[in-house]
Amino acid sequence: MTDASEVPDFAPAVNGAVEAAIPVVHGMGVRAVEARRGYASSMVPVAGNGNHFGVMYAGVLFTVAEMLGGAIAVASFDGAAFYPLVKDLRIKFTRPATTDVRAEATLDEDTIVRVTREAAEVGKSDFALDATVTDADGVVVAVTTGLYQLRAHRK
Repeated sequence: MTDASEVPDFAPAVNGAVEAAIPVVHGMGVRAVEARRGYASSMVPVAGNGNHFGVMYAGVLFTVAEMLGGAIAVASFDGAAFYPLVKDLRIKFTRPATTDVRAEATLDEDTIVRVTREAAEVGKSDFALDATVTDADGVVVAVTTGLYQLRAHRK
């Protein structure tokens, strides 16, 4: 078994990529907290992300969960060979968020292996990713189900 300190954390790479490629997400304050093979978490502050009735704006909640597909892909797949994209994302808002929030998602090893194999063989492969968004007290404020795709870079 690998010690947790030996598992690479790709969060700094994810944050750098988001800042460079998707500045609006960076501007919201969305940050990858942890990104390792099969797991990603992100957070966003409530400050500056409120709406007209004093809770976190729905689009910010969507974004903090949606970006996990890219974060988990960076940590789980070979970025020199593949890139991710989102095909669909459904969100269910369960409670208003009045604090900073954290989103988390996992991808099992069998799916990682399948997606890698399929993308290498046919150029793309779909995978589903469920995320949970919680407030500072651990209360679930939203859940998402996303359909992502891993694509091979064209040669």
